[in-house]
Amino acid sequence: MTFKTIGAAVVIGLTAAAAGDSRAQTDGMEKCYGISRAGENDGIGRADIPGGATLDFQGDAWTWTPEGTCLTMPLPQQTDGTPRRGSLLPLKRDLP
Repeated sequence: MTFKTIGAAVVIGLTAAAAGDSRAQTDGMEKCYGISRAGENDGIGRADIPGGATLDFQGDAWTWTPEGTCLTMPLPQQTDGTPRRGSLLPLKRDLP
């Protein structure tokens, strides 16, 4: 799956969940840190701050993803060539 395909799946899932109550929005979803582009995140740290990320793949910014997909999402490598992966916990990389 490409990053674009995963992103589309997340958008579709969130749109469908928005029709229900707030708990329905998180059923079957998990917070995934370090995967969103600047301004496209759902929260930062423990807060719901949609669009608050200032850097692409900011380590403390999270996005809702379908359960089980966070750690396997394909992401571009870091500038030093190190693989970049999503995380279920905040990361110390790519911070403003």
